Amino acid sequence: MGDRIRITDVAPRDGLQAESVPVPVERKADLVRAIQRTGVAEVEVSSFVSAKWIPQLGDAPELFARLAVDKPEGVLYSALVPNERGLDAALTANREAQESHGTERLIDKVSVFTASSETFAQKNTNASIAETIERFRPIVPRAHEQGIRVRGYISCVVRCPFEGDIPPTAVAEVASRLLEIGVDEIDLGDTIGAGTPDSIGGVVLEVIDRLAGRPTNDFGDPSLTLHLHDTFGHAAECVRVALELGVRSFDASSGGLGGCPYASTPDHRAPGNIAMSTLVQTIESMGFTAGIDQVAQREADRIAAELIR
Repeated sequence: MGDRIRITDVAPRDGLQAESVPVPVERKADLVRAIQRTGVAEVEVSSFVSAKWIPQLGDAPELFARLAVDKPEGVLYSALVPNERGLDAALTANREAQESHGTERLIDKVSVFTASSETFAQKNTNASIAETIERFRPIVPRAHEQGIRVRGYISCVVRCPFEGDIPPTAVAEVASRLLEIGVDEIDLGDTIGAGTPDSIGGVVLEVIDRLAGRPTNDFGDPSLTLHLHDTFGHAAECVRVALELGVRSFDASSGGLGGCPYASTPDHRAPGNIAMSTLVQTIESMGFTAGIDQVAQREADRIAAELIR
């Protein structure tokens, strides 16, 4: 088999954040523990955002506190932080885990998020692209002081539900601005699942140009990750193209949880993130190694499905 591909399971955060029915925190912890037994490199556990805006993730401090009891070696936990207040909450979770359980570092990575579309940035963050990046400027050095990686999500890298198609150069420009402030990893999000092999290939090539000389970050991880939604059933084809172009890090979701509300219609909910099973099958069909235990993955898929029944 070829190169080992780095995989992040985003089901607990991106997969659940839009669910209208509250998921009990103990069931979320069950999902995270099932996912970490599959062999993924990282679990995106939750987000330190206001419960007013995303009620489903308002229990992030409690969820992390439960996971601090038995965090395993070799799996990274990450959390989304929209601003310095979110980072403060993440650092508090780390400090409390250290004090209560001797956990060296509970949250290993924080993620910030912007967009390649000004309209989407305004609707999703109530700020322009430039303003979101300014919010992140103090977050990066503070995280690095604690040995915490920083991921920078870019939404709508192919198409925006408000502005239409997005030029790859616009995505690459946002990526460059994130790199300038010290972000370790660029995560390209096909937010509404509009990507095709051609369009994904175009944006990946453009961003790889901006990453020239940085195939990995200072932590030894790939500097570029691809986050696909499977709205139109093209995600597996997009993975193949990205692998051919050198991408070695992908997001996926146990049970295919998720789905951007902007891609749904009143009568039809959009499919979610690319399912972990689909990603793994595609990676291995291309001769790469996913490193995922299939038995454990089926259990994680089962738990994920039960959470949204």
